[in-house]
Amino acid sequence: MALYRIADFDPNYRDTLQGNDVKGIGVYADAGDEKIGTVGDVLVDEEGHFRYLVVDLGFWIFGKKVLLPVGRSRIDYSAGRVYAVGMTREQADNLPEYNERETLDYDYEERVRGVYRNSTNYSQPLDAGAPVDAPLPLEASLVDAAVAPNTTAQTAQATRYQQPTTTPPYNRDEYAYEQEPSLYGLNDQDHQTLRLYEERLIASKTRQKTGEVTIGKHVETSTTRVAVPVEKERVIVERVTPQDAGKAVAPGEANFREGEVARMEVYEETPDIRKETVVREEVRVRKVVDQETVEAHDTVRSEHLDVNTSNLPVEER
Repeated sequence: MALYRIADFDPNYRDTLQGNDVKGIGVYADAGDEKIGTVGDVLVDEEGHFRYLVVDLGFWIFGKKVLLPVGRSRIDYSAGRVYAVGMTREQADNLPEYNERETLDYDYEERVRGVYRNSTNYSQPLDAGAPVDAPLPLEASLVDAAVAPNTTAQTAQATRYQQPTTTPPYNRDEYAYEQEPSLYGLNDQDHQTLRLYEERLIASKTRQKTGEVTIGKHVETSTTRVAVPVEKERVIVERVTPQDAGKAVAPGEANFREGEVARMEVYEETPDIRKETVVREEVRVRKVVDQETVEAHDTVRSEHLDVNTSNLPVEER
């Protein structure tokens, strides 16, 4: 169960706490006006849950530092104080000294827990209905819901911690902070969480039809001319004078025949025009997807914390 200083766990934790940093606030005994020390730091676990307040018992840098479990603290922002529930200055002096240069181990924490258990007549953990843990402090900040000590609150706190004394049923291998809500549980009255919300733009896409492309065909009629060469025969009757014209022919050579006819066939070509269908071209239809980036602008809201200190000393770092 490693512990971290809050600034080491999240260097920007002050931005999240929005002015509700408990560092520098005075720590007082719950029953009275006795000042025990000043909050010097906060220790969180691996999940960011508040576990201890580091309390400086002395003045400036020469004072002894001890650990106050968050379940034993009650923050009163209106008074600018942290109250150590069921703890006096004398008991705080008996706590083992905290050294930030040394790693905290189970044995050291047990020494710390032993002092607080003895100061409250330690008993079995509270029932399951009691608040056990606080939300992740880096998601939200502790805000002032507690009021100044009054008779009713003191009575409730005293009832909470006055239990019969028994031996703590824990060991180093199975121990968990949640097992001791009296030390590490933040109750709703003394510690509350305020969540800050903000709006953000969520980009999504919807597919919608923007148009339609229709491709069809129609028939156009036109007149086309084609040239076809054709041949035609014609008869030429030519009269010529033979070379032996006027020469007497031999008897019987001349054969005078009535109705003698010479025949000659005459031909010509005529064009034979017909139509046939052929493929002229082929049209292919397809579509492609073009990608582009579209930027959208809108107004978003975010919540920020307003802290009214009423002229109380609040340290902002």
